[in-house]
Amino acid sequence: MDPDRIPASFPAPSFRGNQREALDAIRDAFAAGNDAVLVRAPTGSGKSLLARAVAGAARTPEEAEPSDATGAYYTTPQVSQLDDVAEDDLLEDLNVIRGKRNYTCILPDEQSTPVDRAPCARESGYDCSVKHRCPYYADRAIASNRSIAAMTLAYFMQTAGSEVFGRRDVVVVDEAHGLSEWAEMYATVDLQPATVPVWDDVGVPDVSAADDPVERTARFAETLAGVCERAAEDLTASAELTPGEAARRDRLQDLRSELSWFVSDYRDPTSTTTWVVDQPDGEGTPITIKPLDPARYLHHTVWDRGNKFALLSATILDKEAFCRGVGLDPSNVALVDVPHTFPLDNRPLYDVTQGKMTYEHRDETVPNVARLLVRLMAAHPSEKGIVHCHSYAIQERLADHLDDFGVAARVRTHDRDDRDAELESWKATGRPDVFLSVKMEEALDLRGDLARWQVLCKAPYLNTSDSRVARRLEDGQWSWYYRVALRTVIQAAGRVVRAPDDHGATYLADSSLLDLFDRARTDMPDWFADAVDAMSRPDLPEFDPQAALAETNGAASRGNGRTKRTQTRQSSNGGGASGGDDGGDDSHPLSDVWGE
Repeated sequence: MDPDRIPASFPAPSFRGNQREALDAIRDAFAAGNDAVLVRAPTGSGKSLLARAVAGAARTPEEAEPSDATGAYYTTPQVSQLDDVAEDDLLEDLNVIRGKRNYTCILPDEQSTPVDRAPCARESGYDCSVKHRCPYYADRAIASNRSIAAMTLAYFMQTAGSEVFGRRDVVVVDEAHGLSEWAEMYATVDLQPATVPVWDDVGVPDVSAADDPVERTARFAETLAGVCERAAEDLTASAELTPGEAARRDRLQDLRSELSWFVSDYRDPTSTTTWVVDQPDGEGTPITIKPLDPARYLHHTVWDRGNKFALLSATILDKEAFCRGVGLDPSNVALVDVPHTFPLDNRPLYDVTQGKMTYEHRDETVPNVARLLVRLMAAHPSEKGIVHCHSYAIQERLADHLDDFGVAARVRTHDRDDRDAELESWKATGRPDVFLSVKMEEALDLRGDLARWQVLCKAPYLNTSDSRVARRLEDGQWSWYYRVALRTVIQAAGRVVRAPDDHGATYLADSSLLDLFDRARTDMPDWFADAVDAMSRPDLPEFDPQAALAETNGAASRGNGRTKRTQTRQSSNGGGASGGDDGGDDSHPLSDVWGE
């Protein structure tokens, strides 16, 4: 890596804000010999452009010895972030590659078949006559041979050990704040009928009743891995498979790999990973195997993939804690702080707290929050808003109250299956509709009139019934607990103000958010602390549903009302634990980032 090339590799025709100063600081940090540089850059800093500049400093083939790593990776956990990169003309030399299932086969009669289920994946020894034109293999070939390959973090981790995507000189991770949690989620082994094709062929023990549940789980995992291997071998022996059989074979092979990794790491006396096991319903029921602080896993999937690393985010709140969580030596890591350039008056926080949204207080508080939303709709009669509901249970209850108040014509919701479609529909409308969202606090660009106001309904604490969270809190890691929640709040605050001349209001409805600010004050970036210190309680219109509908012209409901919310209720009851004290009514809080 040549750090001096970083400023010159900036892809835009000119600098704005603090970009030039940031690039100089990043250059100096690498020039000082650091292996990794954390870049704490708030919304509007142009992190993707900074990332491209760092990638441009990678060693070139002309400068390298045959054994030297060259080129760069750009990776992000957010699928939407990769989409933005792919569409940015300034980043056209970031060659994007996605997972196979994102491409369709081009063979006749197979054009609706994903590449991972195409004849080349189903038939032994299949010689595809159009492989040179296959969209997946074409993108893979381009990305593997160009200087900068761009991919999601999921795909990046999946290709660890690949001959196609080997070690490179520079690795840039955008939106890197949750790297430890994303690695934990990705390394989790979920054993249930939907994920274990041979579920009915094995007896699932009651591991929770064992003296050592993790040891008992490891023995079961060894047995299950053997069953998976034999079942996969039976399928691979067939000359031709149906798409369903190919999917079964791939899942068996993936599951065997997941189980083997768990057993290998658990039995390795040098591993620092702590494993926890959940099986709340006993014998014959699903088992979830989860790692804590999977530094060893990250070494294999991330740190062994490059020589130098740039990790960018607005919310890497504590350098030492971040390094501990991802397995980096803080003495070889520098932190570059990029100041905020957005005027404080353009990004205000407002205290509109209505009480606590904890599970035991929710029956009292939710109706008050719903009435608050009507008042906010009246305060913003011609402006679109987004409500961060935190969970589908809260979303449903708010939607029901708003329906009862007669303002459903201005309200939109989504469920797990149609979240992207409903989001895009809401963004495209010119009406001042209000979107009740779940898990959209990150990687959402609502610049300009896409949204002028937003509401945080609940302090986004992780669910204490999750075994990983519970184990950490048993170990006294309360600072981590508050820091993760604060990080989500700061990420959410950046959704509606995207440029120095943009503006948007953030309303805080849960009084627990104020307590969070007190507890996590020392972890706040200065620019966010300034907003907290300037927070005020606004004067809002009185509760008047007709005033809330002043700009809708009496339009009918958007058609995603009570029927959809009933479906949401049915689908949300079976999810895993997340969302603080919501009682486990949602999936993992990071689940929506793994879209490859």
